[in-house]
Amino acid sequence: MDKQKFGLLSQIKYPADLRKLSVDDLPEVCRELRQDIIDEVSINPGHFASSLGVVEITVALHYVFNTPYDRLVWDVGHQAYGHKILTGRRDQFCTNRRLHGVRPFPTPAESEYDTFTCGHASNSISAALGMAVAAKKTGHEKRHVVAVIGDGAMSGGLAFEGLNNVSNSDNDLLIILNDNDMSIDRAVGGMEQYLLNLDTNATYNRLRFKASRWLHAKGHLNDERRKGIIRLNNAIKSALSHQQNIFEGMNIRYFGPFDGHDVKEIVRLLNQLKDMKGPRLLHLRTTKGKGYEPAEKQATLWHAPGKFDAETGERIVKDCSHEPPRFQDVFGETLLELARQNPDIVGVTPAMPTGCSMNIMMREMPCRTFDVGIAEGHAVTFSGGMAKDGLQPFCNIYSSFSQRAYDNIIHDLAILSLPVVLCLDRAGLVGEDGPTHHGAFDLAFLRPVPNLTIASPMNEHELRKLMYTAQLPGKGTFVIRYPRGRGVLTDWHCPLEEIPVGKGRKIHEGDEVAILSLGPIGNEVGKAIAQVSGELSVAHYDMRFLKPLDNEILEEVGRKFTRIITIEDGVRNGGLGSAVLEWMADHGYLPHMERMGLPDKFVEHGTVDELRKIAGIDTDSIVRALKGIG
Repeated sequence: MDKQKFGLLSQIKYPADLRKLSVDDLPEVCRELRQDIIDEVSINPGHFASSLGVVEITVALHYVFNTPYDRLVWDVGHQAYGHKILTGRRDQFCTNRRLHGVRPFPTPAESEYDTFTCGHASNSISAALGMAVAAKKTGHEKRHVVAVIGDGAMSGGLAFEGLNNVSNSDNDLLIILNDNDMSIDRAVGGMEQYLLNLDTNATYNRLRFKASRWLHAKGHLNDERRKGIIRLNNAIKSALSHQQNIFEGMNIRYFGPFDGHDVKEIVRLLNQLKDMKGPRLLHLRTTKGKGYEPAEKQATLWHAPGKFDAETGERIVKDCSHEPPRFQDVFGETLLELARQNPDIVGVTPAMPTGCSMNIMMREMPCRTFDVGIAEGHAVTFSGGMAKDGLQPFCNIYSSFSQRAYDNIIHDLAILSLPVVLCLDRAGLVGEDGPTHHGAFDLAFLRPVPNLTIASPMNEHELRKLMYTAQLPGKGTFVIRYPRGRGVLTDWHCPLEEIPVGKGRKIHEGDEVAILSLGPIGNEVGKAIAQVSGELSVAHYDMRFLKPLDNEILEEVGRKFTRIITIEDGVRNGGLGSAVLEWMADHGYLPHMERMGLPDKFVEHGTVDELRKIAGIDTDSIVRALKGIG
């Protein structure tokens, strides 16, 4: 791709270069930046519509603020492609999300312009507040700190915890609210409706700002008087407008809403707000996918569209009609099938109905499905409340995001053994989204929790049967974890039959070494056994359940084999391998054991096949382990 085709963008390597331009040049910079994102993502897929929507905000922030000395904290990171291009990574952006290339989300490990990790939503306000307080306490009083958060992320509890602390801490934090009425699917909930309705007179805000500057210059506005005047102003404005502003109710100065695609106006606003004391929030209305018509019309589809023709907008979709289905689609179809049979079943998802395929049930049974917004902890406890009074929730959360609901799983489900089916989608290595999104830890952090059943299906038939089993009476809190992407069976539909809890199965007979697998990684084991056929006699057991373990299988393996290999698509520390090792020790068996799984480090981004090889859980690595090589 010709990197020199953009007249202004080609002159910008870092934000310091951007700040040399006239403010009148910025609309053209935005146009070129937007086109560069379109060109790049069309051939190297990634998150698309979010970054297009914040182009003007990105340019204005780096134009007004002295980054990286001034801190710019992005929330989530889907929206940061323009930020990456403007901060020294334009020439490398073609490697975005590729193995050893530009990382999928901002991280200080890659660039000093990336001030904080941002893979999961709603953490920007808390992190930025910490930086703002640190600036005051470490001799950097002139450092500006800005948090950029989307309206969808505002539904997360951590955002409100941060706002609450912002309101009563000594800080000069500026919060940019990027309001596009979307997260991945359309944003939901009371906060979203509130933001849609919220309106504050821009002229009023300008007059108030000028008055405060004048009073401060005359020495009439110390900190206590300022707070008092803000409270009085808020009360008067609420009485006149018949509307309470939640942010100003928390003593956070509110400005907006303004057009988030008028870059010159945003620059003017930021310059006005830049040196204002105390916390303030600038509300900017944007359009997800702005500047690319197909993305504007179908923002959910274009959140991460894959490859597409940049000129025509035609998505390049591979014909998958003869391939196995995606695990999430099997989940969605099976959930609807079960819900038709069981009127107590309800579905819950934290802002991922399309991603987890709960939208299949949602279309037919909208009154029995709940998108609760980006609020994983609430999703779990809400499910627990419904289960307590007679319903059977299926709560679908991406494995990595379930980490945020750990306490809720323990405190609000497991203690009472409530009948909630926790379906952990995207378990194991997820690929190009990298370490913030790999579902690496669920097996290890859930295994110690009492009253949980933890299962992982090897294929689509097993997923269907486990879902059927989980909703039967008396099963308590039941965890089913499965990976992103396609399964292995084209004929995936099968009868719904109960699998006895804690019962594994023998896949392959053998006499010399036993390999115990959990979940879809067992399919790689089958390939490896085929490669060593004739050299080595290998028994393969699909354990199905991490908790409870199949004692009969373990007893057979302990008596018969002196060599045992365990393999799982999760961290070695604390997962299946650890559980089997503990069982063998507790029962007096002393086999030679090798535990295969993810290493004790954060795995980078790349394709799943590339990462399995790096982690040592691909077919070749299993063959080497079976042969005792390496």
